[in-house]
Amino acid sequence: MLIARLIAEPDHLSARIDAARAAMESAGISLASAAMLDFCGDTMQIASPDNDAAAFRAAIDAHFDGTDGLVTDHEPVIPHVFISDMDSTMIGQECIDELADFAGLKAKIADITERAMQGELDFVSALRERVGLLAGLSTSAIDQCLAERIRPMPGARVLVETLKRLGCRTVLVTGGFHHFADPVGAMLGFDAVVGNRLEVAEGKLTGGLVGGIVDSAVKKATLLAEVAAAGGDAGLDVVSLATGDGANDIPMLEAASYGVAYHAKPKARLAANGWIDTGDLTSVLKLLGIPERDWAV
Repeated sequence: MLIARLIAEPDHLSARIDAARAAMESAGISLASAAMLDFCGDTMQIASPDNDAAAFRAAIDAHFDGTDGLVTDHEPVIPHVFISDMDSTMIGQECIDELADFAGLKAKIADITERAMQGELDFVSALRERVGLLAGLSTSAIDQCLAERIRPMPGARVLVETLKRLGCRTVLVTGGFHHFADPVGAMLGFDAVVGNRLEVAEGKLTGGLVGGIVDSAVKKATLLAEVAAAGGDAGLDVVSLATGDGANDIPMLEAASYGVAYHAKPKARLAANGWIDTGDLTSVLKLLGIPERDWAV
């Protein structure tokens, strides 16, 4: 069994279902039902008794562009664990790029960031190179950057607080830095934060890092550890949710029950079974079937 949930204007969805049904049937995919959900007025649920998720997703992508969606092998439920990336996912900025602006290096560092997010560069090497370029920058620039540049994504706090209210553990895990992630995590209500640590000496960045590096493997490992702690090790069926936007997020998006690519790079979007292309982070709540009356606003 396969379930797709799609968010868009009802007329947009209804106008495309017949063409999508014909394309699916020609590809050997049966449709059991397609209807708007009563508790989420702009969300359609399409069900198929088949199990070819790749073909099902391809048909969805081909006929329902301009939507937000999730494809699973069951009706979505409230997750027990939520793991999220920070930069360009929970906040609208890339912290290292904004910090680089204070050192007059934003264009150079932003280019490295973009290539790393696209999966064109090794993340760890790219991180060390960018941090090295910030050597000598005063830590006061971090405080100024936080105050002046860093803003949450629309719907971020509502998503986190709603999931927490419903019993979900929330963890912010980032290839960015605790100097930013700790206050962002506190602002949005995350239960825990995992990130990298900038090395500081005499009030200035040294251009180095302290401790291990949070890369794609650590992000996935964090998700798996949280699932285990929530009962996965005891054989319980622990449902997990992950959100991210770049290549560094792919392993955790693939490992999650619901991996949602948020306004993501193409490789990350392709790897995920959920995607937010048009809406804000509250679209995740709609895809999970949580009605607005239950949101933390």
